[in-house]
Amino acid sequence: MLFSLNNVTKTYGKITALRQLTVKTPAGAVGLLGPNGAGKTTLIRTLLGLITIDAGGGEVLGLDVHKQRMLIRQSVGFAPEDECLFPGLAGIDFVAYAGELCGMSRGDGMQRAHEVLNYVGLGEARYRPVESYSTGMKQRLKLASAIVHDPKLLILDEPTNGMDPGGRQEILDLASDLAHNKGMSLLFSSHLLPDVEAVCDHILVLARGRLLAQGKISELKLSHEQSFEVRVKTDAARFAGLLAEKGCRVEPREERLIVRLPSGTSTDLLWEMAVSAGEQIRFLRPQQSTLEEVFLKAVEAGDEAFRA
Repeated sequence: MLFSLNNVTKTYGKITALRQLTVKTPAGAVGLLGPNGAGKTTLIRTLLGLITIDAGGGEVLGLDVHKQRMLIRQSVGFAPEDECLFPGLAGIDFVAYAGELCGMSRGDGMQRAHEVLNYVGLGEARYRPVESYSTGMKQRLKLASAIVHDPKLLILDEPTNGMDPGGRQEILDLASDLAHNKGMSLLFSSHLLPDVEAVCDHILVLARGRLLAQGKISELKLSHEQSFEVRVKTDAARFAGLLAEKGCRVEPREERLIVRLPSGTSTDLLWEMAVSAGEQIRFLRPQQSTLEEVFLKAVEAGDEAFRA
């Protein structure tokens, strides 16, 4: 178990950030999703032992969130969304200092800093002052400082926010490698759903401090009944028109057609229409929900439950 919380509540004045939150999360790459004000930041602070919760309890990596906060922080790596670099400090010294904060000796911290900076692609920039780094380099530096002590759990808070496509892909590749090849569990908090889907196998969806959905992405993205993705060889528009005449609902989408078959029919209708039209079907599969649809459906259901 990566972490588990039981009936956790945290309030800030009149605002309830976490509302009797109960969740158990397996090891692996976990995406944390939710609209603004959902409680994601408060959940992260709770897991790191940075705040005192009002009620409830839990464990992170088997450590109690009330009694073992320091041990939790020594076992978890955290790359925050906010700027956390020290101007005037070289990248190598920043990462080594992060290692010392986690209990490493100065020598061990420096040796490990060289290793992780090479890993994130900042080996040649290690002696440059951190304020001279680009946005992408700063994100990779924060990542290096978060993994310098080889944590069992790495928490990334909006790690690709404000980055150009190239830098964003570098961070996603590193996160995916850590999770799937280096055996490090991740909690990946992001409002960019494609980034979560590129890295994570499991998701948590929060809203109004409550858990709305949880599970493997592959299982949550269920197939739509009677709905299929179709790509044909030549004239998609003509084929779509023929299908519409047979009662199909057809939606063009890039190079594909999203076809909803009439009740009581099967994909045999698609093949029969292709033969009669002299068309070739090159691609055919059941349409699956997108992660965005899963997220929006969970939030909508949560809003209805809250109003009730």
